[in-house]
Amino acid sequence: MRYRARVEYDGTDFSGSQAQAGTRTVQGELEAALAALSGGRRVRVDAAGRTDAGVHATGQVIAFTYAGRLSATELARAFDALLPPDVAVRDLRRVPAGFHPRHDARYREYRYSVWNGPRSPLRERTALWIKVPLDTAAMARAASALEGRHDFRAFGAADRGTVRTLHRVRVRRDGHLVTIDVRGDAFLRGMVRRIVAALLLVGRGETEEAAVGAALAARRPAFGGASAPAKGLCLRRVALGRPAGDGMRNEER
Repeated sequence: MRYRARVEYDGTDFSGSQAQAGTRTVQGELEAALAALSGGRRVRVDAAGRTDAGVHATGQVIAFTYAGRLSATELARAFDALLPPDVAVRDLRRVPAGFHPRHDARYREYRYSVWNGPRSPLRERTALWIKVPLDTAAMARAASALEGRHDFRAFGAADRGTVRTLHRVRVRRDGHLVTIDVRGDAFLRGMVRRIVAALLLVGRGETEEAAVGAALAARRPAFGGASAPAKGLCLRRVALGRPAGDGMRNEER
């Protein structure tokens, strides 16, 4: 049977989501749990995207093929019992045999969180602390230059193709919490964190709003390749629907 599920994890103590020899990963923990339910045999877990070390998720989507006798409800309970405290599986259900979360995704949405106020120990693992006031209105205006279909090589590692579509880049403030939501069909490696770094320069008054659009057009590493720390980034949502094209193959890491 083929199953899919939503996965939530605190990425602080992981070397990323994708399995890597000799390091702790989200995929490794999920596959270890499935192996315990499959007589020690490896059950491969496919994910909608790869997240880098320190990056979190509330809406990662995975899929796997399970040959055992447990129902979906029983599998969900088994995951709860076997997984460590920093990983959880939600909304587990059966899907057609050909389902693959990366190929069947319409878009992905990331959120970067910035705590723009007094030091908050409860925010330490999931938000970047910036003490100086941020001009979120200027950040929002600068972000608008990134929406649409562009060559994003200035904001990400060069892959076989660097053209991507961003449906939305939204900057909002709720008290001391500043959030930057980025929704797109696919992302280059490091793309969201480099976009955030550029917008934070604008917010701190260290560069002009127009510099973000100019950096995009220049197609050279923007602002010296500056990248925001991983801990503020979270994969919030993977929207599933029609099969995606080749442009979906390169994911944010």
